[in-house]
Amino acid sequence: MSPVTILLIDDHALFRSGLGMLLRSELENVGIRDAGSLEEAMRTEITPDLLLLDIQLQGLNGLDGIALLQRKWPQAPIVMLSSDVSPEARRQALARGATAFVSKAESADNMLAAVRNALCKKEIRCERIDPGELPRLTPRQCEVLDLLCRGLSNKLIGRQLGLSENTVRGHVQAVLSFLQVTSRSEAVYAARQRGLVG
Repeated sequence: MSPVTILLIDDHALFRSGLGMLLRSELENVGIRDAGSLEEAMRTEITPDLLLLDIQLQGLNGLDGIALLQRKWPQAPIVMLSSDVSPEARRQALARGATAFVSKAESADNMLAAVRNALCKKEIRCERIDPGELPRLTPRQCEVLDLLCRGLSNKLIGRQLGLSENTVRGHVQAVLSFLQVTSRSEAVYAARQRGLVG
């Protein structure tokens, strides 16, 4: 069985090293290659199955580089990584063709869930990556989803669960990623369709 190849493009060597170690240890049969810039990535000889792309890069930034990468590897989904979790950054990344948008502040579990989701969307069978372990919501994310479906704002969700608004924002983003939607209203609809909430 040929390994799945992930190309990680990020200008922080420490982040590349840490995320690479996480992916190698948690995903089966996966090869990780990395590049410090888009220019370096474009010179890569491999054909990746998935691209993990930072927004803030030296030279051409990740958002502007999406089209280039899609032309070179049209079959490879792109998961955008960013320290900027603003709705505008997310909107732009998804509008330009990224499959998913993940905050660098996410937990390891959520980062792995986003990677697995993207590989599964590409129709690489999930069991090739990690047998028997499909992405799932944590108990806390289920609570956040339930309150989100009741129409509560991040601030009110935070107050009810004793969390900071920033932490709630991270959980909401993880829920959107899990449900493969881009807005709160889509999340409510998708959660009800799947029977995740009453």
